[in-house]
Amino acid sequence: MKKAYVFPGQGSQFPGMAKELYEKSPKAKEMLETANEILGFRITDIMFNGTSEDLKATKVTQPAIFLHSTVLTACYPDFRPDMVAGHSLGEFSALAAAHSIAFEDALRLVAIRARAMQKCCETVPGAMAAIIGLSNEQVEEICSSCHGIVVPANYNCDGQVVVSGEKDSVAEACDKAKAAGAKRALPLAVSGAFHSPLMEPARIELGEAIEATEIKTPICPIYQNVTGQHTQDPELIKKNLLAQLTSPVKWTQSVKNMLADEADYFMEIGPGKVLQGLVKRIAGSIVEVEGLETL
Repeated sequence: MKKAYVFPGQGSQFPGMAKELYEKSPKAKEMLETANEILGFRITDIMFNGTSEDLKATKVTQPAIFLHSTVLTACYPDFRPDMVAGHSLGEFSALAAAHSIAFEDALRLVAIRARAMQKCCETVPGAMAAIIGLSNEQVEEICSSCHGIVVPANYNCDGQVVVSGEKDSVAEACDKAKAAGAKRALPLAVSGAFHSPLMEPARIELGEAIEATEIKTPICPIYQNVTGQHTQDPELIKKNLLAQLTSPVKWTQSVKNMLADEADYFMEIGPGKVLQGLVKRIAGSIVEVEGLETL
């Protein structure tokens, strides 16, 4: 059996996340208290006792999800992956779990990424929408025909592509998708245009931090969002990690490549069940899929 461990991204947060870990495991408590010191505020108070609205702010959401996944991995005695991948933010969790980036360094990068992305959202308001029921090629064609900036942002599974860009352009893409026969064109409750050219200022800001961070060879291949291909090359990991901010998440391609490399067991480590659902839609019933949210 080849094990693939996958890590969720923004949108999987919930009130009370990681609280049980903190209460059950001295190691989890130590890591989370270290995170409070690194971040300069008690993110655990928001994670454990905050509302859904409190957790929505990008500068909170991203570190919170990263911490839930990474702390859980550190406390999980059977973590022996043959391959790893993460969806958007989850790629940082995957790299930390695979010992490619030290926990403290990865958390600092996530905090910089989150603040820079939130700044972009406040400077240039954007939008995202899920297009369901059209092929990748149809969605790409629709985006290229729209006025302004709108691009495919997440290739989540066959027949589900998320588009991202300027608000009016995303609305135009939704209208054109419906006219082309899409089952749904659903605006997403997000604060900005992630994985689009509107994130370029954040990419530049994060680039300096990534260049200054030590990235080691991971203990197993990581399938990166930008290419969907696996690598263990630290320099390529850095390059792809940075490009990810303004490039689409090729999740469908990543999972298909893991399947081609004989993955027959997938576990989502962290909050939520989004990736479990996507893996099942991509792989069908040929693999075992589970989730791990607490010990």
